[in-house]
Amino acid sequence: MKTVFKVLTLAVSLFVLAPDARANDFEPQIKAFYESTVKAWLSDPAVIAAIKAQNGETSGYDAAKIDALDKQWRAEAKAGGGDLVNKVAGNSLSAWLKGKKDEAGGKIAEIFIMDAKGLNVGMSDTTSDYMQGDEGKHQKTFGAGADAVFIDEVEFDESSGAFQSQLSATISDGGSPIGAITVGVNVEKL
Repeated sequence: MKTVFKVLTLAVSLFVLAPDARANDFEPQIKAFYESTVKAWLSDPAVIAAIKAQNGETSGYDAAKIDALDKQWRAEAKAGGGDLVNKVAGNSLSAWLKGKKDEAGGKIAEIFIMDAKGLNVGMSDTTSDYMQGDEGKHQKTFGAGADAVFIDEVEFDESSGAFQSQLSATISDGGSPIGAITVGVNVEKL
């Protein structure tokens, strides 16, 4: 009951009392969190190696192959697992991301890393789809070049039960974009 009241209170303050409240209201705190915590992850050798390895595998994928994999992922995610979801969820990058989420003390609802095509490389929690390349989180970061950061609007995330804003950033190697990261920031914990 306490959680429901907390959610309703935040919803009222975000959307009724301040109808224009979106990520911009939390942008200074989200940017500070990016600078103090997330930015260092982008150059971690394990992150770079995992993305580069997957880019080597997926560079030749065409739209039909990506669509088939995305459909497979969606079915597996809905079913609670399968070969493709389990391959990503069980890799060392995903274990590393789960550790980073745990270390954040509730500030992070989810983390996932995408390759150059926008396909999941690693994740703290299973995403609803495999292909992120058609979404702002990939287009406004990887598609915008090195050092790009995109902070999306605040939304209620049913899976985490929290209001979050997705913070996304380009991951580069030697100044060249190779992938992107998205961190679901729980704005209630900022």
